[in-house]
Amino acid sequence: MRRLLLPLLVILIGAVTLWQQQAGSSRRATDLPAEALATIELIQQGGPFPYRQDGKTFGNREGLLPEEARGYYREYTVPTPGAPDRGARRIVTGGSPPSSWYYTDDHYRSFSPFDPDEESLP
Repeated sequence: MRRLLLPLLVILIGAVTLWQQQAGSSRRATDLPAEALATIELIQQGGPFPYRQDGKTFGNREGLLPEEARGYYREYTVPTPGAPDRGARRIVTGGSPPSSWYYTDDHYRSFSPFDPDEESLP
């Protein structure tokens, strides 16, 4: 019984992660905070970015995004009004130019894929 518990737990965590990613697949940029829209525009324009960490490689150490080669993912800060630092909100893109877009508001504990469709931007 104990030998089955760990594999079952791993499968359950994987299924929940996949469900979360698929559940957010229809999210549009307009569903995100206003600060995220400004960050999306900066990403699409190639900068300039307000934080030196923006555009750096995101390592996906949490394993919540699909597995890709190192350097595939890039992270960008979504400013948090009133936060004394960068805050917990980020956009992570995949590919160059970006073909995958993810938003997190809890500092990489969860991700929601979204569509940065040009028509959804102001």
